[in-house]
Amino acid sequence: MKYFIVTFGCAANQADSERAAAYYQARGDTKAKSVEDADVVIVNTCMIRESAAHRVYGLIHNLKNKKIVVTGCMVGMAVREKSGNMLRELRKKLPTVSEFLPIAEVGFDYEPIRSDKKHAFVPITNGCNNFCTYCVVPFTRGRETSRPFEDILRECKGYARVTLIGQNVNSYGSDLKNPPAGEAGNTIKPTYVKHLGRLRIPTLFPALLEKVGEIKGLRSVDFISSNPWDFSDDLIRVIAGNKKISRHIHLPVQSGDNTVLKRMNRWYTREEYIALVGKLRKEIPGVTISTDIIVGFCGETKKQFENTVRLAKEVGFTKAYISIYSDRPMTAAHKVYKDSVPHAEKKRRWNILEVLINKTNLQNGTYE
Repeated sequence: MKYFIVTFGCAANQADSERAAAYYQARGDTKAKSVEDADVVIVNTCMIRESAAHRVYGLIHNLKNKKIVVTGCMVGMAVREKSGNMLRELRKKLPTVSEFLPIAEVGFDYEPIRSDKKHAFVPITNGCNNFCTYCVVPFTRGRETSRPFEDILRECKGYARVTLIGQNVNSYGSDLKNPPAGEAGNTIKPTYVKHLGRLRIPTLFPALLEKVGEIKGLRSVDFISSNPWDFSDDLIRVIAGNKKISRHIHLPVQSGDNTVLKRMNRWYTREEYIALVGKLRKEIPGVTISTDIIVGFCGETKKQFENTVRLAKEVGFTKAYISIYSDRPMTAAHKVYKDSVPHAEKKRRWNILEVLINKTNLQNGTYE
């Protein structure tokens, strides 16, 4: 059989597809040159926003005379929904699909097959424990699990460039029961970072990043994504001390208003975010910051949106991935809040930030 994988969504999905390719080749299948040339089409889905789900439906409905396998976030959420209604509804919407494959069944047992031989996206965690009220990841991918330290280091070898990926790389290792051994058998000690201003959680990410940066032949190390509330001083020290590690940091803010951040269950204030950016710029010369922003979140007023505009001007992001809020099933926002901002107003706010951050020199500080 000849297979072809169509991937929707983020870098984590891309990494999953590379392992899915190994999964199918281990069964004796070969990669097709295109969808048209394939006997089996594997669709790796995303449902972070409603528009992503609609693109998946459109593709599948247009596939003819193919065996279709659906995997990824849509299937992950459907199999985790306890009543089974979501999986039944998915089968009803996609009657031509032959198999719904949970990506967890592929897992990390297969060596990824990468078309790019110089740059590797290497997952270090899967899932998320943060439960931001707008986000489906804890339901599509489950609770956060960390890959073994040595497995990650081994997978990074042999590449010129590596990007470490996780929903929140900063919390890597907090769930590992057996800390990894360092040189001479010494146990690598975790860093403890504040959580909700008082609790302290262990993370091995600074130690992992430092070890990856020491790999011979590796010229560039990047990572995505980092949450602002557990970006530790140790992590800043490691980045500053190794020029292999990227001076570009993706640091999602989502909103510049404290009330909206609280409704989103983001564990920082605008003031804490701005202070962190200041610390990064002080300790890491030449650092640049990109971000994610959601406009039109439940109950967001025009004044609250203006606070996001002011934060964007103050920080000076090099790029922003701006999303129009989309109500997603199973999330806390879906259950508790009302999607109250009209779509036309969401689009207006999206345009303002798109022009301000992505299309206009921020130095002029003007927008319409």
